[in-house]
Amino acid sequence: MNWLIIIGTIITTVGIAGLGYCIKTAMVLRSKDMENGEVTVQLQRLVPINLASVCISTIGLMVIITSILI
Repeated sequence: MNWLIIIGTIITTVGIAGLGYCIKTAMVLRSKDMENGEVTVQLQRLVPINLASVCISTIGLMVIITSILI
């Protein structure tokens, strides 16, 4: 079941990369001199990406745990 651990690791890494993208984008947006409304709209666009990244990471970790238990 080593191949399942590798697949889970890849899936988890993709999710963590998405979280890193969200963090980096949010930090850049907060440092820009823009109106609060514009920043809020752009941060709200990051919420689905953030949620998807967390879900992908969770699925990857579930795959890893399942492969260890099997």
